[in-house]
Amino acid sequence: MNNTSALQCFDRPALKTQLEKNTFDLAVIGGGITGAGIARDAAMRGLKVALLEAQDFASGTSSKSSKMIHGGLRYLLSGELQVMKESVAERTAVHHIAPHLAEKSQFILIARSWAESFKLRVALSIYEYFGRVAKQDRHAMWSVAELQQKEPQFNTEGVYCALVYTEYLTDDARLTLATLRSAKEAGAVIANYYRVDSITKQGALTTLHGTSQLPEDQSNITLNAKMVVNAAGPWVDHICQQENPAQAARLALSRGIHVVVAREKLPINHTVVIYAADKRTIFAVPKGDTTYLGTTDEFYPKHEYWPDIYQRDVEYLFEAFRPYFPSNPLSSEDVVAVWSGVRPLVGSMDQKATEISRKDEIWVGALGVLSIAGGKLSAYRAMAERVVDKVIALGAFNALPCRTANTPLPGGRQTHDTSNNVLPKWLTPRYGFETATICDMGGDLAAEINFAVLVEGAVRLEDYWVRRSSRAWFDLDAGMSCLAPAAAIMAQLLGWSKTRQQQEIDHCLKIHQNSLQNITTKMR
Repeated sequence: MNNTSALQCFDRPALKTQLEKNTFDLAVIGGGITGAGIARDAAMRGLKVALLEAQDFASGTSSKSSKMIHGGLRYLLSGELQVMKESVAERTAVHHIAPHLAEKSQFILIARSWAESFKLRVALSIYEYFGRVAKQDRHAMWSVAELQQKEPQFNTEGVYCALVYTEYLTDDARLTLATLRSAKEAGAVIANYYRVDSITKQGALTTLHGTSQLPEDQSNITLNAKMVVNAAGPWVDHICQQENPAQAARLALSRGIHVVVAREKLPINHTVVIYAADKRTIFAVPKGDTTYLGTTDEFYPKHEYWPDIYQRDVEYLFEAFRPYFPSNPLSSEDVVAVWSGVRPLVGSMDQKATEISRKDEIWVGALGVLSIAGGKLSAYRAMAERVVDKVIALGAFNALPCRTANTPLPGGRQTHDTSNNVLPKWLTPRYGFETATICDMGGDLAAEINFAVLVEGAVRLEDYWVRRSSRAWFDLDAGMSCLAPAAAIMAQLLGWSKTRQQQEIDHCLKIHQNSLQNITTKMR
C-alpha cells in the first residue's frame, strides 16, 4: 500500500534492521500518547527518531482514558489554573489537526440554586476566555423545562437550571495511532512489541537493549541514540531504575474504571456531568448504541495493562447516577464491557489520589535519560513540545521550529475528492478523510483489518479488537462476534497457523472474561 504514513510492524527482521543499523538523535521509550507526541514533534523538526513500545501502541493508559479532549473545568474550580489554561487552549489545536478525533460535544452541568448557577457561569466564562471559544460554542443556560425536553430521562427534582458547554470527545487509541503515523511520515522508525530490558551508556551514545514480545518473535535488539526520552507512562519508574537501581519511585499510580451499558438502559443525548457522594466529577457519555460511565480514582500498586476491576467500582458509578436517572436503575447484569486504566501521576501516596496534580514533570536520570510523567491527554501536544525543546537544548541539535499545532494528522486532511461520495457515518469518526480509502477497499471488516495491519501497525487480534476499532468497548456484544472472522483475515495477512489463530481468539476472550469476572456471573 503506497502510503507514506503507513505503519507496518509485521516484518520483524526488517524492523530490527532499521532499528539497529542507524544511530538515532533521539530514542523514545513508550508508544502511548506522550511518546507518540514527542516522536512526532522531534521527527518533524528534523531529528532522526526511533520509538519502542513494549506492547501495542496505546495499550496502557492511552487507550483507557475517559476519551475526552477537555480543558478540565474542575482544575479551574480547584485552583490549578496552569493545567486548565494549557488544556483548554490545546483543545483547539487537536481539533484543527484531527477534527474527526476531537469532535465537539455538549456537556450538561446541573445547578441546584441561583448561587450555584452564578458560580458555574462565571467559571465557564473564564474557562471559555482562556480557550478562545467561538461565540457559537459558548455556554448556555437551560431552564428545567428545556432540560426535560432534551433529556427526558433526567430527574429534575430540585434542579434550578442546567448549564450546557462545549467540550470534545476523542478516540484516545486512534489519536495515538494517528500521531505515530505522522511521526513515521516525518521519518521516525516506529516499533511496537519491543520491550526495553536495560540501558547502558558509552561516551556520547546511550544503548537500549530490548526483546521482541511477539509469540513468533523473541529476537533481541540494540538501539543506539544520542538522547533518550522515557515516556513509558506507568512504567516510567521501572525505566528510571534501569538507569539507577537505587532511584526512588516518583509515581503514585491511580486506577480508574469505565463501565459500558446499552444506550437503551441509559438513554441520554448529551454528556452528563455529575458529582458523586465523595465530590468527584464523573460523566455519562452517549456513544453509538452504548453509554459509558466513568471514572473512579484510587491508588493502585501495580503497573499493569489490564488492572483488576471490582464490583465496588461498578456500584460506585451506578450509585452516583441512580438519583439522576431513577427510572433507569442499572445493575451488573447491564454491563456490556468495562475497562480499567492506570494513571501515572507524579506525587505521593500520602495524598488522596484525587488531590494529586495532573501537571507533568520532566527530570534527567543518572545516564542522561529524560523522563516525563503526569500530564493530561488533552495537552499532549504542548507537553511534547516542551520535552523536545529540552532535548534540542541538551543535545545541541540544529532543529526546525515546532509545527505540530498546524500540520494535520492522517485522516485530518482531505486526500480524496469526496464530493460525489456518501461516506458511512459510523466509519468517519474513526478514519476521518481516510474513510474513502476504507470504502475503496470494500468498506467491510476485511477492509478495516487490512488497513489495521498494512497502515496502522496491528500485529495481534487484540490490537484490532481493542485499539484500532474499539469493538471491545462499544459493540453491544463487546465485539465477540467479530473475533473469529477477524482472526481468519489476520491469519491470511500474517501467515498464522490454525493453532496461532485460535490462540489469538482465546487471548481476547480471556481479556473480556477477566474484566467481568468480579462484577457479574453472567459471562458473555
